[in-house]
Amino acid sequence: MPMETPLREQHQRAGATLGVYFDCLLPERFSEPTAEYRLARESVVLLDSNYHVFIYFEGPDRVRYLNAVLTNNVKDLVAGQGNVSLLLNPQGHILAEIEIYALEEGLLAVSHAAARERTAATLDKFIIMDDVAMEDATDRTGSLALAGPQAAAVLRQLCGLEFESIAPGSHSETLIAKVPCRALRKTFFGGTGVELIALREHLAGLWSALLAAVRAFGGGPIGYATLNSLRLESGVPWFGYDFDDKYIPHEAALESSHISNTKGCYVGQEIVERVRSRGHVNRRRVGLQFSGLGAPAGGTKLLADGKEVGHVTSSAYSPALDRPIGMGYVRREHNALGSRLQWSAAEKKGEAEVIELPIVTVKTVHGRSSS
Repeated sequence: MPMETPLREQHQRAGATLGVYFDCLLPERFSEPTAEYRLARESVVLLDSNYHVFIYFEGPDRVRYLNAVLTNNVKDLVAGQGNVSLLLNPQGHILAEIEIYALEEGLLAVSHAAARERTAATLDKFIIMDDVAMEDATDRTGSLALAGPQAAAVLRQLCGLEFESIAPGSHSETLIAKVPCRALRKTFFGGTGVELIALREHLAGLWSALLAAVRAFGGGPIGYATLNSLRLESGVPWFGYDFDDKYIPHEAALESSHISNTKGCYVGQEIVERVRSRGHVNRRRVGLQFSGLGAPAGGTKLLADGKEVGHVTSSAYSPALDRPIGMGYVRREHNALGSRLQWSAAEKKGEAEVIELPIVTVKTVHGRSSS
């Protein structure tokens, strides 16, 4: 059974349609996709992001321990800072995507509930002689998010927190509707985004307060069907969809965002360095646009001259291009920009072209996003 959002009943009373995303039951849509898309691009949207696992680390060896396990640099983080890493197996395959946030007296790891047991078991396995205490706080913790051009203005009105005061990837404590929150600056589809972590018992009241504030700015709630379109247009890959334990970081095109090449040893580093020195991988995650009948689902084979050369990982309709787009893995000989491939699934078939992502570029200027 998928994990459920703690706000399920509240969403259903509001008429939301639910679906399974990241192996969790979450809102699929609140209104028409075109309306949700417009709000996200022009105003501000509220997202139920309860697909996370939250793990706290304490003890004098916590930094050294996690720095030796994860791909990014944990050692140099100070309180208020954060980054995103990968947890690899010794063969270099991706077991989890993990955000690390440095606290005054510990470290907070935020990952995906779909891989909760494996992630916790793997992290626990590497605590051998280290003085580290690990606590899974998922069952009492939840999260909501704001995104879009007016997200910074909503945050400012709610708690006085200036978006510019939180560096990308970092975080700050704040109070919203009398609820203590940790605000994480991150992007969900490019531009301005803030995720708010709070105790689960406060989520219903926090959702109501955020929703009222968002609507006052002309925004509204958003479901994952529209979010999927938005994030694909912005070139944001999803763990569990576009990369997982079948891939290594360079295949998944994550070497620039999730890996430090200057830190010390970590699990899987030998494979990562071997690929980096070689300069290429045999397959690579790429952006795709599709023609034909509908959009190919994840797992659909991609063909060149009748031979399999890759597969689709995710797809959705792009309002910006007025056609389906997606991501997938394509062999090196066929993944140059402009390469044309074929796909077929069931009674549907069409063409796939390798394109550059993002197709919608959103930048943040003085707390506002523009595209």
